[in-house]
Amino acid sequence: MKEYLHHDEWLIIEKGLQPEYNRISESVFSLGNGKMGQRANFEEAYSGPSLQGSYMAGVYYPDKTRVGWWKNGYPEYFAKVLNAANWIGIDVNVNGETLDLAKCEVADFERVLNMQEGYLQRTFKATLANGNQISVAATRLNSIADDEIGAIKYTIKAENFGGTIKLTPYIDFDVENEDSNYDEKFWIEVQNAVGIGSGFAVASTKKTDFHVASGMNVMLFKNDKAVALEDITTSNIKTKYVENLIEIDVNEGDTITLYKYAANVSSMYYEKSAVLEACQKAVERAATAGFDQLMADQKAAWASKWEESDISIEGDVAAQQGIRFNIFQLNQTYTGEDERLNIGPKGFTGEKYGGSTYWDTEAYCFPFYLSTADQKVGRQLLVYRYKHLQKAIENAQKLGFTDGAALYPMVTINGEECHNEWEITFEEIHRNGAIAYAIFDYIRYTGDAKYLSEYGFEVLLGIARFWAQRVNFSEARQKYVMLGVTGPNEFENNVDNNFYTNYIAAWCMEYAEEAANYVKTNTPERYTELVAKTNFDEEKEIAQWTNIRTNMYYPRNEALDIYLQQDNFMDKEQILVKDLDPKVRPLVKNWSWDRILRSVYIKQADTLQGLYFFEDRFDEDTIRRHFEFYEPRTVHESSLSPCVHSILAAKLGMKEKAYEMYLRTARLDLDDYNSDSDEGCHITSMAGTWMSVVKGFGGMRVKEGKLSFAPFIPEQWTSYSFKIRFRGHLLKIIVEQSGVTIENHSEEVLEVLLNGAAITIDGNAAHKAAA
Repeated sequence: MKEYLHHDEWLIIEKGLQPEYNRISESVFSLGNGKMGQRANFEEAYSGPSLQGSYMAGVYYPDKTRVGWWKNGYPEYFAKVLNAANWIGIDVNVNGETLDLAKCEVADFERVLNMQEGYLQRTFKATLANGNQISVAATRLNSIADDEIGAIKYTIKAENFGGTIKLTPYIDFDVENEDSNYDEKFWIEVQNAVGIGSGFAVASTKKTDFHVASGMNVMLFKNDKAVALEDITTSNIKTKYVENLIEIDVNEGDTITLYKYAANVSSMYYEKSAVLEACQKAVERAATAGFDQLMADQKAAWASKWEESDISIEGDVAAQQGIRFNIFQLNQTYTGEDERLNIGPKGFTGEKYGGSTYWDTEAYCFPFYLSTADQKVGRQLLVYRYKHLQKAIENAQKLGFTDGAALYPMVTINGEECHNEWEITFEEIHRNGAIAYAIFDYIRYTGDAKYLSEYGFEVLLGIARFWAQRVNFSEARQKYVMLGVTGPNEFENNVDNNFYTNYIAAWCMEYAEEAANYVKTNTPERYTELVAKTNFDEEKEIAQWTNIRTNMYYPRNEALDIYLQQDNFMDKEQILVKDLDPKVRPLVKNWSWDRILRSVYIKQADTLQGLYFFEDRFDEDTIRRHFEFYEPRTVHESSLSPCVHSILAAKLGMKEKAYEMYLRTARLDLDDYNSDSDEGCHITSMAGTWMSVVKGFGGMRVKEGKLSFAPFIPEQWTSYSFKIRFRGHLLKIIVEQSGVTIENHSEEVLEVLLNGAAITIDGNAAHKAAA
């Protein structure tokens, strides 16, 4: 756990250049806008620890799977969202010395992420080897008002010298991914163009043939007066690279400011032949607007996002900073504008996990977007999976399943499975359940049951067919069992009868039957179409599902009166986490995988994940027994773990534990709890932070079509508030030590439940209740 970032309600602040933490900071201070993103790399050259990263949404490369030996069913490739053109680069040379913060004396270094207004600022003083001292201020944004545009304002002051400063703004497509399986570069040069004060590079990806154009327009000011570039600039082209080399004479005390306006566009949105022209137009838009206007537009766009998604916490700056950081990253990662896009576990902050889609979207991210954005955003995430249904069926076929059984991928970018670890690719099949649960969650929240007729039933049918084929009947147990699986807890591989997997499989078959009945009753003509399209044998298949789910086996320990995570869990040595030597944490960095697999330790909520999803099916005493057994055995080395524990702890009245788990998830990356933030932030788990407040402390649920709240406030807080969009209404919930206020910011009356009691709130009115 590292605590080098300063606490502030709206800012992330790093004071002092700390090379050992620089890669962490590059992740934490990243910027994005839904279509493109940029790690917080320095504009100038830096030879210290760094992971250069600029990413374009949806643009990927199928890096061939590397394994020890091939197994039938292995995916052919692992999809990587690529490190794209470095568009931020501005090399700086002062009287023959290159500015490199790893090779000069640095003072007054400060890096600030302004989350409220959506920009990154960096200031420092540098004394070079030749004794020349400069002060630098750099401000950068990725526009969410115009999501093809980025802009940089880079100012240098000559503190103690006169002479020549050389500035080289450039676009560089000759980049590579750090995690390339075969150390391969993925870009092919298509076209370059360069002029005085401008430059453009177009490149295509190998194999997938995406075309991306990146371009720049630069303007120079000296002591706030515009400088003509024609006589001081040399334009150069290299392979996959363009630059402007600008030389300007300065006297002591002079200030030079370079504005770099940039754009990145791809063939996701334009014909390949048109990406260069589109990029040129976008750069022109940015330059015409100017830096101040772009900043004003950015501020206004972020104000709009914060208006509906902010969570305010009074009395605890660390907690406030943590939740806003999480919400900021979520909002700049996914906007819901394009149904082809989804939410990668690292978003635009790093390469790990390939930037692809996991079950994290449905299990963790979905509630955030469902409650803070327009209903169409949540729908887009479901339609994304519907459009991949045929690929899910093909994925199942590769593993030997038939008759329309669908296995959604653990990792994907186009619907095809592309994960290369066998114990996950073949066995972590619980992801199918998360897809079905998101459909259920969407309809429960929005009331949009017609989605079942349009898209949902087909997906549920494919998933139910998979589960029906994946189980087998055990003569010894006289029950249906599920063998050779990996549950959410990846510290257990190839186990039999994982409780969570068995339970959600049975529920999926139950929900598929409900969906079939709904479609048949409410849209009979559509039902007839779907029966024909899917060859659905209603009587036979529903009878099979009913038989399986009513006779599913769940491992139990009767003495403890709990469900076991999987068969033989009690055979493990039951040493609790509190008895571990702190020096071996995190286990994944200190223990062999063999030792981890044989240990009792749980990476993330597993059995508890099931109790969280289906809490209405278990009484509070049952949930408490399971929590008190499993949480002490959980090391939370998955970013997805603390939020589930926080929500359950809140439900059980375990306020201190709920707060402890909230801080862990809220500040997971800011404090680098698991020593892995250098690889990128944990974007998908950030939605769990939001859930920890709203579902945990706020106790928000949907019951019989109504919002329900059962809030409490941690002792460390004076108050907190959050906003919820629900079926055309916008609510603000304010929780103070003295009581609760629910404001209806909509015209129409709304009935909600507060601590189990029904209350009616008129349009544009509020209800107050004492603690």
